[in-house]
Amino acid sequence: MKLPELQLGIYEKALSSAATWPQRFEMAERLGFRFIEMSIDETDERLSRLNWSRKKRREFYCNSFDSGIAVSSICLSAHRRFPLGSRDKKTRQTALLIMQQAVELALDLGVRVIQIAGYDVYYEKSDPLTNKFFLENFALCEDMANKYQINLAFEIMDTLYLSSIKRFLEMKKIFTSCWIGLYPDIGNLSAWGNDIEQELFAGIDWITGIHVKDTLAVTNDFAGKFKEVPFGTGCVDFTGFFQILKDLEYNRPLLIEMWAGKSINPEREAARARDFILQHMRKAGYITD
Repeated sequence: MKLPELQLGIYEKALSSAATWPQRFEMAERLGFRFIEMSIDETDERLSRLNWSRKKRREFYCNSFDSGIAVSSICLSAHRRFPLGSRDKKTRQTALLIMQQAVELALDLGVRVIQIAGYDVYYEKSDPLTNKFFLENFALCEDMANKYQINLAFEIMDTLYLSSIKRFLEMKKIFTSCWIGLYPDIGNLSAWGNDIEQELFAGIDWITGIHVKDTLAVTNDFAGKFKEVPFGTGCVDFTGFFQILKDLEYNRPLLIEMWAGKSINPEREAARARDFILQHMRKAGYITD
């Protein structure tokens, strides 16, 4: 079977934070990516995007359209700071407002998928009460997804609360909407010691996209490292991963998740990551060009 044209994207934070959006679109195109994933994280700067004017939203959409580089997903990690499961009522109300604003922004920008950070809480201690609050409030988020036909896709995370696809499938028994999906992170799945083949086969029907990154594994005396692990230095078996995707006939988006950080040349680092991933795709027979 010949797979359709590869849908390979890059995370916004892999590109220079000083760049304008037109410059990011140009960079993504030069590097051969098909789309960029926008970040709305817990910083005030990126949270302010939720309040973009109609003029700003139209400008952004036109820049994306004219460049040919889509922004088809938003990584909504703002709920780390304002979790849906917080013990504080005002924080939970803010979390719901953030979700509503994110859905409205997605509609205006033509974004189809909002990636949900699978935390009940992050900076607070997780317990049955925070889980209860999370489930109650995410039910309201599910209503938003249904109403506006926006896919809310859970990422497999760096905490035990949603550390496997099997845990997501248990949650899926509660949130049964077709608009609640799965956005696994191969690095996070690997760091928790999951059986990658079993996990991906179990969750394939709900996967809207996959994050591709490297991580360091969790052990009895090490909490793991889930960010900024250079490709090829961590625990992810990339060739094996792409062999599994080939067996699954997976032809959905793949997103290289990396962070420019203090890199002097983010574009060069992104190009290296792209080449590393393509090399393992070819080795696995996932692509043949």
